[in-house]
Amino acid sequence: MHYLNISFSHKNSTMEVREKLSYKDDNSKRGCLTKLNSSEAINESILISTCNRMEVFCSCSDVALATQHIFEMLAARSGISIDELEGRANIYDDSSAIHHIFSVASSLDSMVVGETQIAGQLKDAFRFSYDKGYCGQKLARAMHHAFKCAAKVRNATDISSKPVSIASVAVAKLKSVLESVEGKKALVIGIGEMSEITAKHLISSGADVYIMNRTKDKAEKLAQECGAKVLDMSELPKAVNEFEILFTATSASEPIITDEIIKICDFDRYWFDMAMPRDINYHKGERINLYVIDDLKNIVDENIGLREDGARKAHGIIGRSTVEFFEWLNTLNIEPMIKEIYQKAFEAARAESRRVIKNGYIPKEYEAQIVKMSEQVMKRFLHDMTSKMRSVSEDSKADMVTSALQFLIQKDKSDMPDKYKCEHALNIIEGR
Repeated sequence: MHYLNISFSHKNSTMEVREKLSYKDDNSKRGCLTKLNSSEAINESILISTCNRMEVFCSCSDVALATQHIFEMLAARSGISIDELEGRANIYDDSSAIHHIFSVASSLDSMVVGETQIAGQLKDAFRFSYDKGYCGQKLARAMHHAFKCAAKVRNATDISSKPVSIASVAVAKLKSVLESVEGKKALVIGIGEMSEITAKHLISSGADVYIMNRTKDKAEKLAQECGAKVLDMSELPKAVNEFEILFTATSASEPIITDEIIKICDFDRYWFDMAMPRDINYHKGERINLYVIDDLKNIVDENIGLREDGARKAHGIIGRSTVEFFEWLNTLNIEPMIKEIYQKAFEAARAESRRVIKNGYIPKEYEAQIVKMSEQVMKRFLHDMTSKMRSVSEDSKADMVTSALQFLIQKDKSDMPDKYKCEHALNIIEGR
């Protein structure tokens, strides 16, 4: 079994490429995961599709065949040639794949280092795949350890001490081009996490904020939480020509603001499109200052510089966590444990044989036969048990079985690390 990760992100792909590769709704995600798992080389997969990245994380039997299948599938969907996709993608396998997914979970691979959204996005991607049956034990192990690694990074460094996100960076960009946003009308379209962060930042800066969403009651709920007002989605054509400030972050598959509704105005407008695919697509309209995700890189670069020390420490944690993960995986191999069980049983059989001979219960000349018989008894006793152990080794509960065996076999080793106790199996099965 191998781990494989193919990554398209802000580091290696333009926004246009990421748009063509993005999967926004549940149906398209199901379709992607179904096609991924249709390959005989891939047995489990997770799809991560956000505004800054599109990644496939899978376990596979053959890295080369799995990689070929993924690129062929993505090329067919996006219309981008396989050669271009291969030239852009970062391809990670086995230890490098685990190191990468740990880095993503810890927000070390994010455009804004330390941002808080990616951990939630990664958990959502894993939960979607796990609940729908596209991934199981193999990727669950890796994802659980990725989240544990991210927690270590948060606790040991200060890169998330002042949580930031693309939304907060966008508001910071707005403040850098305007003297003040106090008293200015701002329209926020969408009700997701980015919209919520944007609205709260704008309100705290004194802006007069309006929320707009296709589902009005959801907009009203967010507006109530933030202290904003609500506009009906039907008013969008009018609002885009009245508001000086506009932020949009919807999950629409097509642009919601186009040339048809844009009119020339006698004031400057500042628009921030934080959606992927983009919400705004226009070719006319002077005095419109449009910022998309990739335009925020200058502020992001400053953020990276400020957090450089914390990032170095975080990389060390990720490296150690990667090594620990593979050490832990090695402990899950059922065969060495079965061998040790037999060895302990045979040792007990030989010890008991020596005892009965020493006490004169059986003549010494029968020692070889007694040892052979007692070992055969132990083999017969353990046969059904070890057969069941082998049969569940690929089951979702295998980690609990191996954890219990490790405890029973090594119970005299009181310093056994917690990471060998496989508590994540319980977390996954019980939904914690």
